[in-house]
Amino acid sequence: MSTTDDPSTEARLLEVLRSLRAVRRYAPTSVPDEVVQDVLEVGRWTGSGKNVQPWEMLVVRNRSSLRELATLSQFADHLAGASFAIALVMASPSHRLDAGRLAERLMLAAWCHGVGSCIGSIFPDENEAKAKGLLGVPDERDLRTTIAFGYPADADARRIRATPNIKTVLPSIGRKPLSSIAYLDRYGAPWSRRNAS
Repeated sequence: MSTTDDPSTEARLLEVLRSLRAVRRYAPTSVPDEVVQDVLEVGRWTGSGKNVQPWEMLVVRNRSSLRELATLSQFADHLAGASFAIALVMASPSHRLDAGRLAERLMLAAWCHGVGSCIGSIFPDENEAKAKGLLGVPDERDLRTTIAFGYPADADARRIRATPNIKTVLPSIGRKPLSSIAYLDRYGAPWSRRNAS
């Protein structure tokens, strides 16, 4: 079932979904409030288990707060250079799957505006407590996910190999072929799309 009667619109939507990549280096250009508002609105419409919407989205623009958040995870250096970040404040740790759903929606909404993003996970527990203190988040909430946002610094900002020090901790870019990860009816049985009649 198509989401639109216009095949070109559908093709553009699929291209946005396929083209999203992590961006860890950002231009100094500020992202306008109207774009941030649009990203938040898309996030608000994210699905959640039983529709409990167990999240709050805390926008962080303060430069010193972004730099401090960047120190609270082994792989969150990119938060320091972001135009802004969104901290995903969840009702409890049992809602982390919904945090993942929300994160992907926020990132896709930003990408529709040409704004890159990358998750910065906050861990271990001591760092989560520091992040909560920094941002005034109540102790009973869960705060493990932040997302950095900003316009890509340059044409190579979407490539891991163009990001200093990242290649030493992350695998090479690219995607596994569908034939190695998709099966039909039984694990290991290769996926094959049905012939059109």
